[in-house]
Amino acid sequence: MSTQLSNKLDAKKAAIYIRVSTHWQIDKDSLKVQRRELTAYVEMVLGISDYVIFEDPGYSAKNTDRPDYQAMMERIRTGEFTHLVVWKIDRISRNLLDFASMYAELKKLGVTFVSKNEQFDTSNAIGEAMLKIILVFAELERQMTSERVTAVMLSRANNGQWNGGRVPYGYSWDKESRGFDIVEEEAKAVHKMAELYEQYQSLLYVTKYMNDAGIKTKIGKDWTPTSVHKILTNPWYIGQYVYNVHSDGKGAEKRSESEWITVENHHPPILDERIFYRLKFLLQRNKRGGVPEGQTYVRKNVHIFGGLLRCAKCGSSMVSNQDRRRANGIRPSIYACGSRRRKQTSCTNKYISDMVLGPFVLNYVANIIRAAKSYNGNTSIEDLSSKLLRGKDFENISSVSEDALVATLETFSQADDAPEYRPQLALSETSNTITEVDTLRGKRRRLENALARLNALYLYNDEAMPEKDFVMQRADLSSQLERVNARLEELQASDPSLPMIGQDLAMKASYFIMYEQLVQDSYIDYEEYIRATNPAVPKSFLISIIDHIDVDDGRVTAIAFKNGITHRFTYKN
Repeated sequence: MSTQLSNKLDAKKAAIYIRVSTHWQIDKDSLKVQRRELTAYVEMVLGISDYVIFEDPGYSAKNTDRPDYQAMMERIRTGEFTHLVVWKIDRISRNLLDFASMYAELKKLGVTFVSKNEQFDTSNAIGEAMLKIILVFAELERQMTSERVTAVMLSRANNGQWNGGRVPYGYSWDKESRGFDIVEEEAKAVHKMAELYEQYQSLLYVTKYMNDAGIKTKIGKDWTPTSVHKILTNPWYIGQYVYNVHSDGKGAEKRSESEWITVENHHPPILDERIFYRLKFLLQRNKRGGVPEGQTYVRKNVHIFGGLLRCAKCGSSMVSNQDRRRANGIRPSIYACGSRRRKQTSCTNKYISDMVLGPFVLNYVANIIRAAKSYNGNTSIEDLSSKLLRGKDFENISSVSEDALVATLETFSQADDAPEYRPQLALSETSNTITEVDTLRGKRRRLENALARLNALYLYNDEAMPEKDFVMQRADLSSQLERVNARLEELQASDPSLPMIGQDLAMKASYFIMYEQLVQDSYIDYEEYIRATNPAVPKSFLISIIDHIDVDDGRVTAIAFKNGITHRFTYKN
């Protein structure tokens, strides 16, 4: 064997691995100490002059996912090094399985592992045994440290101290005061989400609205139904700090609620508690396993005056909600000033109910139509005012604005039968465009016919299909029909200004019947009427003729019609 080859085989090369896990250790020159001591140890004790230093500052030893460690192992696998030298064995890993895996690989490659502080190397049996014993205690220390850290964080949470993490949407973190401030623009977006979900009860609808409006998440991404759901169900938005909820570190597995730490009034709330818990209830109630991905579920509750009411005190839109169910079975809608509910202003406007709005608005519209039918060119302003305020719902009103009376008389003189106070049906007859609504209408008719044929086949055919097949087919057709109806309701809700486009003859007939009832009945009993009709009919009827209605302390103060005339009311009291 040549001298050159012998020298090559006898050559030793060491990989020196240095790691500290915290910036404090870095600042205290721990890296420099390790580097100086280990290089001296390799040169003086091991007699190795050829070495490479690998450093991973600021990385934890809970796993081996560290850049320089991985680079070192790649080079060790090539046979470049004969020794791996560390300050302490826990510099490599505090995890027994990780270290055992690495050590088994080193042993297979014939690489000697040396720990300076524990004063052993694995080139002998005693050193190898000592290494395994020390590693067990290193893992025990890691677990005890983890328990101590957990105890400290639980204590901090109990004291109301924030344990860090991503700052929730709608808030900013003030380092000086160590508290949270509301970000107004983001808070408005949270209010909008709550308002939209309360109205439509569809996460997909809310998500689409937010993304179409160009509103982004805190990290600049588009909203998803999941991210919207997390906002609407997070008690953080009512000022609560809830800690120790999840047990897996990924937000999937929850601990028992008895282990949660909840701190009330931890920071300024964005949502009112009553709204938050109502949203939570609605989200839980509306969890549906039968709605395929991509379908939008829109609630069946129709707020007849939703989108029409305006607060007469501050000008904000009124938001709708369902009131308690009455003893007679009716569950009316109630409407409140949106800015008051969001606590954005000091508005004092009161709630108003369908049971007040319905009789007033429908009977007032009916009075206008009747007055138009009896108009003969000689009707005075006083006569018109008397006709418009006829009925028990207007006993407390002293007058209607004179400019509205004059403008109304002019419309009577220019066209017969007050057409501007009726829903316009011409759009659906003149439009040649096939809309999504038209397509859905056709599909709905086909599904209804299919259901009817299926029922007839099962009930009246001598060779009827098995009950199991009948039930399954009926369930499938019914499910499809529900989705079509939900989509039709969604389209109408998203664009109420076009209620008649593509609607079927049944809806048109309902409009004409309603119009005739307004004309012929001396008084519209709203409660009786609403029991006997689909609320979507009066809602669409009113939207087609009314621009908005002003409300002040539970009373209608003005009705602005689509023809540009606003009728303002002065009350006696």
